[in-house]
Amino acid sequence: MSVPSLLAVFAHPDDESLSAGGVLARHAAAGARTGVVTSTWAADTGRAAELAEALRILGAGEPRLLGYADARVPRSAPGRARFCDAPLDEAVGRLVAHIRAFRPEIVVTHDAYGGVTGHPDHVHTHRVTMLAAQAAGLARFHPDAGAPWQPRALYLATHPHSAVPALRAVVGERKTAYSVPDEQVTAAVDVGPWLERKIAAVLAHRSEVERGAVPGLLARLSVPEWRRLMGTEWFIRHDLATTAPARTELTV
Repeated sequence: MSVPSLLAVFAHPDDESLSAGGVLARHAAAGARTGVVTSTWAADTGRAAELAEALRILGAGEPRLLGYADARVPRSAPGRARFCDAPLDEAVGRLVAHIRAFRPEIVVTHDAYGGVTGHPDHVHTHRVTMLAAQAAGLARFHPDAGAPWQPRALYLATHPHSAVPALRAVVGERKTAYSVPDEQVTAAVDVGPWLERKIAAVLAHRSEVERGAVPGLLARLSVPEWRRLMGTEWFIRHDLATTAPARTELTV
């Protein structure tokens, strides 16, 4: 059985590795086309260079950047609007162009909470991706953005309630951790065989490691702790293509 092509859409450099690094590596290793669109940071920044290295490790091609500024870091894209402030139709149109160019069968992005941290850029990336994944199949929506293409399924990267205690041991009790009831998770992917690549991709975001952000916290862990914390990736599936002859699944 062929493995479906996969395009991930995440807010910041490092989100792709933290939330779906194992799935990206797994699909790439199976011969599927994999790619990543990142909402924020400009191409000529250090974090974009770190993203390129992480994607090389995961087998996910070259960075694809929407180029907006991080909500909390104006220098991430000098002279550009914050992603959360950009006109919605503009942002959706830019992502539609990437979807039509890549033609993925599966799109992966943040859940409605914006993942466990609830960062506003994560939440907005969820909104924009939900709209763009559907709009990409509409011929009269941004006709200059390429021929229509309808992905078959959207997978939202999430965390079940049962995974939160392990996260608390790393991020601490002071941080709010957004999660969903376990029964809402429709795919739990064991990424153990690809964990080494996932770890290397996370650590490629060196500036985040150095400043003590989540990659920095994870860098202190042992491999068994990594396996317990990051060895499974969870998703909520939404079907998009109404004429699909069969379900298109993440490899699990």
